[in-house]
Amino acid sequence: MSLIEVKNLSRTFRQYKKEPGLKGTLKSLFKREFFTTTAVDNISFNIEEGEFVGFLGPNGAGKTTTLKILSGILYPSDGSVLVDGFVPQKRDKEFLKTISLVMGQKSQLLPDLPAMEYFLLMKEIYEIEDTDFLNKIEELADLLDVKDVLKVPVRKLSLGQKMKCEIIASILHNPRILFLDEPTIGLDIVVQKKLRDFLKEYNKKHKTTIILTSHYMEDVEALCDRIIVINKGNKIYDGKLDELVKKHATHKEVKIVLKDKSNVGEISNYGEILEQIDNSTFKLKIERDELSSTISKILNEHEISDLDVNEIPLDSIIRSIFSS
Repeated sequence: MSLIEVKNLSRTFRQYKKEPGLKGTLKSLFKREFFTTTAVDNISFNIEEGEFVGFLGPNGAGKTTTLKILSGILYPSDGSVLVDGFVPQKRDKEFLKTISLVMGQKSQLLPDLPAMEYFLLMKEIYEIEDTDFLNKIEELADLLDVKDVLKVPVRKLSLGQKMKCEIIASILHNPRILFLDEPTIGLDIVVQKKLRDFLKEYNKKHKTTIILTSHYMEDVEALCDRIIVINKGNKIYDGKLDELVKKHATHKEVKIVLKDKSNVGEISNYGEILEQIDNSTFKLKIERDELSSTISKILNEHEISDLDVNEIPLDSIIRSIFSS
């Protein structure tokens, strides 16, 4: 049995429209126009223990809604969900000890108290032994470089320091499953990399199952072998990241710097010109199957100062999938 089993999951929300102004407010007291929004539409997937899965989609695709259902915060409108053998919406005590949810746009820490005070609260809630708690704090604070700020009120911390403390709070009780909803949002690239390195090592060491939503493709490429892509509530891809790239990136980008500028006009013969950076530097789009023969032809027919071959950026691939 898979650690997480989702079958034909759907979730709808009933909302109403309100006209602006006082007249609209009075009118809404007596007559409201309701409509139904589908956030998640009949999706199914299984996740095995120890997997690190990227959960991708544009804003409003249903990612956060799905994570909230998996963690028991929301009820499904239809379908079934099992997480480690538990039905999440029942919120059993043993179930809550196996999961943790971190939301990058919503803090669980108390702003007027130091993070350490909140950790002590978590210790009592999850009934963590004193020795285990102190060892865990020592280890995690050292790895995430926040030892010096654990006794500083949370509101005085930087965004990066807050998120590191959020991560510590979420894994103090050694959850088997960790849901991460945009954990690196708003962070600078240095802190993003530190968090990625930590999460990758933590997943490898503890075999914790992690589901990550992120708009930063660097997070996904660095951490996730498998991705699930949803759009408008529908699942449109579930599989290996490299297979998605091979399927949708049928070409590569080739940057060429010419020594001889006399034959610049011939460059378009080799592929679609994506960008002409200057008089001698071009970025071409060349079909993957024709890459070797085309590069050989370029090298035989031109003097080259530099040549660089790159995969299409993952965010470009994802955007093309959404748009199509």
